[in-house]
Amino acid sequence: MLRVGVLGAGHLGKIHIQQWQEIEDVELVGFYDPDDAQAATTISQYQVPRYTDLQQLIAATDALDIVSPTTTHYDMARQCLLAGKHVFVEKPLASSLEQGKELVKLVNEANVKCQVGHVERYNPAFLALGDIDVQPMFIEAHRLAQFNPRGTDVSVIFDLMIHDIDIVLCLVKSPVKRISASGVAVISENADIANARIEFDNGCVANLTSSRISLKKMRKVRLFQRDAYIGVDFLEKKTEIIRLKDTDKPQGMMDFPIEVGNGDRKIISVQMPEISQLNAIRTELAEFAAAIIHNRPVRVSVLDGYHAMDVAHQILKKMSLHNELHNV
Repeated sequence: MLRVGVLGAGHLGKIHIQQWQEIEDVELVGFYDPDDAQAATTISQYQVPRYTDLQQLIAATDALDIVSPTTTHYDMARQCLLAGKHVFVEKPLASSLEQGKELVKLVNEANVKCQVGHVERYNPAFLALGDIDVQPMFIEAHRLAQFNPRGTDVSVIFDLMIHDIDIVLCLVKSPVKRISASGVAVISENADIANARIEFDNGCVANLTSSRISLKKMRKVRLFQRDAYIGVDFLEKKTEIIRLKDTDKPQGMMDFPIEVGNGDRKIISVQMPEISQLNAIRTELAEFAAAIIHNRPVRVSVLDGYHAMDVAHQILKKMSLHNELHNV
């Protein structure tokens, strides 16, 4: 039985506590949160023990789930790793690149499992891509949300766009060549809407737009590659794959013939992969637990979390330079 402790009992922390209680082969030992009111609500809702001493909870567990504010990630993760414990830490990995780099080092030295909570990797629409050969040359991502004061202590880059940064880095197996970006603070003190263009060594270009002041919600990624278009709707949990086939004979109910010039005809084939009805957060936590129990690699490693942070910080720098040049 894997003994797990949760650090942080805010909005997301409570969701994690609820999910851990339903995962097999796991014992939820307790949680740590210095906020008495928040802790009282958590105890009332989930009947889970509260630890007021962080070191005591670390000592009583095999793995810790860090769902506290970003500013505390580094210190809490460091204490857990120095104690030789497995760590799940919500995105972003840490507040600064220096902290992120130190955590990568500590994970390697401790030889433990560390997973970063980029939950969109577990979105059923993204998982539906399965073994499909994805080699995009252009990516367009839109992540729009209605205004919510929670999260405005950081830029929209770390609040929203970092999800798509991680997805793009997961799909494009090539080093980043160039980044350009711009953003504007509209309601909060940090950028509330931003656009970033990421160019890769292999020629792929990703155009990412994020806003937390939109009138409607949207979480879509569109992938364009040779003879194929792939659309992933993270919000509606839908995936479509449209391919151009070198044949003029329909082979399925969703194949449509088109003329491409000079009398040539080809087939546009539309695929709608089946979407599983799974809970993304429960799946990521259960897979993290299984990685520990069965000594398997985690899906989103500490290095993945660091790379997403690195690109996010580069975008922030480019935004600052752009705003200085244009006196925004």
